[in-house]
Amino acid sequence: MTRNEVRLIRARLVVLAAVLITLWSYAAYVTSQDAVDLLRVRALADTLGQPIDRLILSLQAERRLTTETIAGAASTAAPLVGIRESTDRAAAEVREFTEGHDLRLFSAREVRDRSGELVRRLNGLATIRSQVDTGRLDQAKAVDGYDQVIDVAFRVYGPEWGAYESALAVDTRAVIALARARELLAREDTLVSAALTGGRLGVDERRRLTEIVSNQRYARTEAAAGLPVDGQGEHQRLAVGPEFAGLLALEDRLLRADTANALTGITIQSWRAAADTALDALQTLVTTTARSSAERATPSAAGIAARTGTVVGLGLIVVLVLLLSWAGTVRRLIDELTRPDVDTPVLIRDAPPTPDGANQQLFLRLTRRNQVLLRDQLSLLDGMQRRERSAEETSELFQLDHLTTRIRRNVEKLIALAGAAPARRWRRPVPLLDVARGAVAEVPDYHRVLIAPHWPWSLAGPAVTDVIHLLSELIENALAFSAADTTVRVTSEHRPQGCAVLVIDDGPGLDASALAEANHLLGNPPPDGPPTGPAGLYAAAVLAGRCGAHVSLRPSQRGGTAAIVLLPARLVTVRDTDRGPVTAPPGTPYPPARNGAHLPDPSGDGELPTRVRHTGPTGPEHGRTALDTVEMPVARVARRHP
Repeated sequence: MTRNEVRLIRARLVVLAAVLITLWSYAAYVTSQDAVDLLRVRALADTLGQPIDRLILSLQAERRLTTETIAGAASTAAPLVGIRESTDRAAAEVREFTEGHDLRLFSAREVRDRSGELVRRLNGLATIRSQVDTGRLDQAKAVDGYDQVIDVAFRVYGPEWGAYESALAVDTRAVIALARARELLAREDTLVSAALTGGRLGVDERRRLTEIVSNQRYARTEAAAGLPVDGQGEHQRLAVGPEFAGLLALEDRLLRADTANALTGITIQSWRAAADTALDALQTLVTTTARSSAERATPSAAGIAARTGTVVGLGLIVVLVLLLSWAGTVRRLIDELTRPDVDTPVLIRDAPPTPDGANQQLFLRLTRRNQVLLRDQLSLLDGMQRRERSAEETSELFQLDHLTTRIRRNVEKLIALAGAAPARRWRRPVPLLDVARGAVAEVPDYHRVLIAPHWPWSLAGPAVTDVIHLLSELIENALAFSAADTTVRVTSEHRPQGCAVLVIDDGPGLDASALAEANHLLGNPPPDGPPTGPAGLYAAAVLAGRCGAHVSLRPSQRGGTAAIVLLPARLVTVRDTDRGPVTAPPGTPYPPARNGAHLPDPSGDGELPTRVRHTGPTGPEHGRTALDTVEMPVARVARRHP
């Protein structure tokens, strides 16, 4: 065996070792996320969640009593002193958390920062109280001061309370949403109580009451839809039961009456009884739902720990054994090669380099083979998803499916940038909405993308693959340059020369110089490859040139950036919107995705299914959307995201 052969074997073993370590690391990461998520949520609930809940309840009561005091209620002095002491005790618990250190919260630095901001707000509460006691603060400013502190308290519940999808994380977010709905009801209670105490409900107060009641009812309904089944049933019972009957009757009476006599026949006692009953019922529902979610998650903790230990521990042992075995093999080969009784063979001169054209063809052949393998992998995943009945395993398969879809995008983009045509092609026109959804399916953080519901166009089949990848580049660019808590909106507009697809983000935007450079690159991509930096815009420019589209950037109305993809009339046709959305034809082997994209089966070799799986609440009801309403690509069931 020659030295070159030994080097080749050693290089191959190094590559195999790297692949093996990568696969083990990914498997360990995926399996450990359940344990980390459970630990984080339980630790946050025990150390910070309960003090925050008590603080919010105390602040809500103190806000109401403060406004009644300003309105002239002399009987609120003693209760106000008591509730202020309760607020201070809850605030002291929050301060203790910000000053302590809990190893279970090693990944919750953002939570600690937000709780620190809450403490700074609480330190300013003494100023509000002093101004109220000395008569230097009116009712509106006092309410606004308390509202700001409560809003900061709710912001402590960030994504760290369930960043990795699990049933416990989904339940936690639903409980927090229900608590926010209760805060709207508490604000309504504060407004009406102050009006009844002062004997007057002005025009501004009436308008504010109408807004709060509408938002409160909507938020409560939406939050209840995300609760577990037993929580939804309990909320439905409360909504139609006596707990809310009195409140709903008084609300309707206040909203129907004239401004001049809106409070006629309503006493502070009757309102207090109705509001307290509804507030107590909602708080009980929040508490019981949170407790039952924790109880359901507890039995699975042992299984999560066992699975994590098996994958991490045994997997690591297997990896180490294989690495040591390969290292021993290489060492023996080197020893044999360096023995003195072994003749050193004559080395053959290296072969001449392959011409550039041959290299290009080899590159394309290998990439097309990878594309066929990806097609087979996606087909296999589809069959596994159909056979799998476990929700948890199905969710993991969808994760793998999404990763494979993103890899396929890279493969097809390489083929396109090399000047060839990907194997995945369509002969017939495809609904432009399905093309947009297919593009969203190929990007990370796809749950942050909102797609407008009305797309009355179809796209010519030969341009489908390029337009999908073009939109994917622009959407991924918008996601990368905007904050993680913002959304990217995708919509369409009619243009005289065809139609335009708009990708709009809420990022910091571009200055005039950067915007001009980006538009120059999009309109004039350099023929010798991408410049340093904006490789995504270069790829978008090349893809646009292939299909005949035109891409430009402009500032958006909300301060971010809007990417406009102009599709000429030769690529798009107006379709019959009365027939409803186009779906996959009967007998297609791919299951429909919730609010996702299934393009009809492409014709020709290399067809690959496109699917996407989303999380969270669905979009607004049909028939109730405005012109700028968007579909929210998220489902109501618990899903995982890598």
